[in-house]
Amino acid sequence: MSTLDIPELALVALVGVSGSGKSTFARRHFAPTQVLSSDTFRAMVADDENDQSASGDAFEVLHHVAGKRLRAGRLTVVDATNLQQHARAGLVTVAREHDVLPVAIVLDVPEPLCWERTQARPDRTFGRPVLGRMQRDLRRSLGRLEREGFRKVHVLRGIEEIESAEIRYEKLFNDRKELTGPFDIVGDVHGCRVELEALLVRLGWTLHRDEAGRPVNATHPEGRTAIFVGDLVDRGPDSPGVLRLVMGMVGAGTALCVPGNHEQKLLRKLRGRNVTVSHGLAETLAQLDAEEPGFVAEISAFVDGLVSHYVLDGGRLVVAHAGLKAEYQGRASGRVRAFALFGETTGETDEYGLPVRYPWARDYRGSATVVYGHTPTPTPEWVNNTICIDTGCVFGGTLTALRYPSRELVSVPAAKEYYPPARPLTATPAGTPATPGGGRSGAVERDDLGLDLRDVTGRRHVDYGYGAVTVPAENAAAALEVMSRFAVDPRWLPWLPPTMAPCSTSTLEGFLEHPAQAFEDYRKAGVDRVVCEEKHMGSRAVVLVCRDEVDPSAPATAGRFGPGDGVVYTRTGRPFFGGDRDRELLSRVRAAVGSAGLWAELDTDWLLLDCELLPWSAKAGNLIREQYAGVGAAGRAALPAVLAALDQAAGRDLPVAELRARMARRATDLSRYTEAYQSYVRPTDGLAGVTLAPFAVLAGEGASYADRDHGWHLALADRLHAADPELFTPTRRRVVELGDPAAEAAATDWWLELTAAGGEGMVVKPYAGLGARDADGRLLQPGVKCRGRNYLRIIYGPEYAEPDQLAVLRHRSLGRKRGLALREHGLGLAALDRLAEGAPLWRRHELVFAILACESEPVDPRL
Repeated sequence: MSTLDIPELALVALVGVSGSGKSTFARRHFAPTQVLSSDTFRAMVADDENDQSASGDAFEVLHHVAGKRLRAGRLTVVDATNLQQHARAGLVTVAREHDVLPVAIVLDVPEPLCWERTQARPDRTFGRPVLGRMQRDLRRSLGRLEREGFRKVHVLRGIEEIESAEIRYEKLFNDRKELTGPFDIVGDVHGCRVELEALLVRLGWTLHRDEAGRPVNATHPEGRTAIFVGDLVDRGPDSPGVLRLVMGMVGAGTALCVPGNHEQKLLRKLRGRNVTVSHGLAETLAQLDAEEPGFVAEISAFVDGLVSHYVLDGGRLVVAHAGLKAEYQGRASGRVRAFALFGETTGETDEYGLPVRYPWARDYRGSATVVYGHTPTPTPEWVNNTICIDTGCVFGGTLTALRYPSRELVSVPAAKEYYPPARPLTATPAGTPATPGGGRSGAVERDDLGLDLRDVTGRRHVDYGYGAVTVPAENAAAALEVMSRFAVDPRWLPWLPPTMAPCSTSTLEGFLEHPAQAFEDYRKAGVDRVVCEEKHMGSRAVVLVCRDEVDPSAPATAGRFGPGDGVVYTRTGRPFFGGDRDRELLSRVRAAVGSAGLWAELDTDWLLLDCELLPWSAKAGNLIREQYAGVGAAGRAALPAVLAALDQAAGRDLPVAELRARMARRATDLSRYTEAYQSYVRPTDGLAGVTLAPFAVLAGEGASYADRDHGWHLALADRLHAADPELFTPTRRRVVELGDPAAEAAATDWWLELTAAGGEGMVVKPYAGLGARDADGRLLQPGVKCRGRNYLRIIYGPEYAEPDQLAVLRHRSLGRKRGLALREHGLGLAALDRLAEGAPLWRRHELVFAILACESEPVDPRL
């Protein structure tokens, strides 16, 4: 049996004359979707798979499809004769363009058997001389394939070898996805052995020494694995000592190491290449002169065996010396290795004569966390889920390690400046945008640099973990209009509240919505406990408040979300009041959070609150005057005159009794309509008369609170009310065990009392919290609103409760509204998750943007 080893991701070219059995071999060993046949593509472009005049177009399309598959990381097999060098060169080019390895599998079958098979196919009309020419091309090709760029060449000679062959897939050397950590990833050491020992000890490692007292290995009691990002050598006082320790750890299986550009230069020098001895190489060579030749040979072999980068933890972590773009991760080519070693430059030099690095991390959109070094920086920098941990130890800075997956940074200071930097360590490299602020881990957050219109515009499919949503291009355009012209800074917009669907339509006389339907909705979904919260009639307000207040007259300071200390915004992301009123409101909220002890209890420097701001007139005064009060004023002016005229007509014995009764009911309905909206109007002066009703504490540093039950959320809201009863309004509620008729009846009576007193109604929510799911694991509606009869007059008109109108309204369709509410809710939960995990701004913003885009869906606004 012949075993053919091929990489899991490769471009496989089948090579053989017509009749050698390539298509049969492909069907036996590969999935139909993996195989691209030249015959099939000729048929696509010419309706005849034997039309050789169409081969040029056919292979152009084949190469295009192969490129699409390879870009997506899918094994691709090309079933063609591939006997001519120019045909194979096209395949090698496609493989190199996508940084995968080209593999050739040659089927060498005797010519007589190939001719016999060819004659048996009526669609093959060429003569035997053509087959003979193919055999000669095959013979010439056998010695050329490796020189042409095929990294693996498998030759199967004869029918027996072909039929007994087995394909065995092998991982690339950089694929260590099975290693899940935890890891301690160490930045550029540059010969600073003493600092490396101190860092490992601080990280909890135990050093093991040889007879001479030199560290030769290290182990961790918790089984952690160290990963070194390269540049172990040059400039520092003891490069051999660093290599001895790291080589011992790698050999013992307690560490991994990727090469740095300094190791590569050292290897070339040790192999006798002509290199310029600069940038600290002279110090390393002088130190190696004192070592045994055998140890130097071991160094050469060790460096030669280092892999350009590693993909770890199921693909969630990538480590490379100079970083790695998403399209290069898990790939193998000279271009990938060069980027991993040296990064990418703009072709310019800065004022210190150093190359300007292209800020690849600013454009990074990969899902994997990338940890790298190479370019020293005073402070580790998180940019779009990438971090540089070279903090310039050899230049007098620190030696830094990143603990993964906790993302904790641990550093030790350098004992001295061992080597003067060409560029001051505190200088920002040219071409690198300024840093706006720091995060809890000590790393700088530069997510504000990562937004790109291409992330949110056009028709997009967003998979957000709780589901997937397709955002039409026209909805994205509408969201962009709001986001770019009216919304707050995207850094301060981590979440938007979802729309809320009403409960199922009631069939009870006189009611469009009723608690019985809300309870039944959740009971059908398998929920056994709900909380009924008073629905405040105000304006939705999201408050993101920071613990530390910023003087607006001082130069802008940058915190977790950029310059500022908080923001208050509407459900569409617009500043709520703007200016001094928002700052005053934030100051009051900040003080109340402190008085309630929540900063310390939740161990956070900021909080995200979901609230209702009262009264409705504080924000919607113009809407009330123009849309609602106008209707009331017109009715109050017209209906008394109508009734007076009808009374006069009745006095003349005209038959107007029915009309007069209908107009009287209309006057009564209008009065109730006026009372309904007037219940939500009260005078305010600045913040005087304004109250805030929080009902959910959504997130704090490193945490989403969506998994907490509503009892927890409302208890914190009560504490804010106790801390500042003038500003905060409590939310009255009832917890109901579904299936308990007495409990449901009591909650219904409470709802009737609320609405009779002018209240809007209530919101019924699964008590378990925002992330509640049904028995099948699907997200539940986060809440359904159950609005009172009088309030619904504002929505549906003064006379909506008339039997004929109510009969029509009972046919309202709720499916689209409910679907929209669930999509927005899932997007919001995912945004909170990404906020908690420290995901880059663009990954958070795409979800918030999608919520806003969903708001452009054509849904009845009265629902």
